[in-house]
Amino acid sequence: MKTLRSIFIACLLAIAFSSCAQGQAKSGADFFSGKWNVLVKGTPQGDSKMLMHLESKEGKLAGNIQDTTGKEIAKIDSTLLAGEEVTVYFNASGYDVYMKLKKKDDDHAEGGLLDMFEAFADRVK
Repeated sequence: MKTLRSIFIACLLAIAFSSCAQGQAKSGADFFSGKWNVLVKGTPQGDSKMLMHLESKEGKLAGNIQDTTGKEIAKIDSTLLAGEEVTVYFNASGYDVYMKLKKKDDDHAEGGLLDMFEAFADRVK
């Protein structure tokens, strides 16, 4: 009877541990991979909306910036990952710009463009 109880408890613990392992949140390149709706507030031309598409390739991110219709505005030149923050470098209208985004929760990130304008990103599902 004690053996049956021990096996039962061991099975319950195994189920509990396996469900916890599956619930871990994404981070780094895995978190930022995908399509993001980005809103940059307060630019001289007003608030700017764009789509950012990032793909993880060998642990690094690559992709492009698109307008709201899906037309490519710029290719992403490089990215820099630091913990739960990404900095994306690209050229827009002849200017080299960068945007920093930090993970807020599973589907949102916040940061800024050129450290001057607020940026808010929502994952496209």
